[in-house]
Amino acid sequence: MVFYPIFLNLQDRPVVVVGGGKVAVRKIRGLLESGAVVTVISPEMSQEMPVIWKKRRYRRGDLQGAELAFAATSDRRVNARVAADAKSLGVYVNIADALDECDFIVPSRVRRGSLQIAVSTGGNSPRLAKQLRKQLESVLPDVRS
Repeated sequence: MVFYPIFLNLQDRPVVVVGGGKVAVRKIRGLLESGAVVTVISPEMSQEMPVIWKKRRYRRGDLQGAELAFAATSDRRVNARVAADAKSLGVYVNIADALDECDFIVPSRVRRGSLQIAVSTGGNSPRLAKQLRKQLESVLPDVRS
């Protein structure tokens, strides 16, 4: 599978993240930086963040009205259910533990002011993408917006 690279304007757009652990928090940070209106559905969150938090388990219908969705729980069945629900609603979805269920992937990203560089291995080697991101971070100068 070859993914089409794209940068999205998520300012004030509704995004749902299912899960509240470390992986979910990383995704939430990027979404908040982009100005998305983030709703988190999870009984617990590993870090307090400025989101709409529904402190409970995921339910069918939780993706209604979302423009993007992310499933980042430690429960494979919940993540698969989120994927199926998103597809039935026409919501693009990223599933943290199943590349084949994703409509999109999130690249490793370097940001310097208005400059952003995205590195992706198509989900096949996140470790390599992270390594390349770190190398880019070490050589890129600060860029003012």
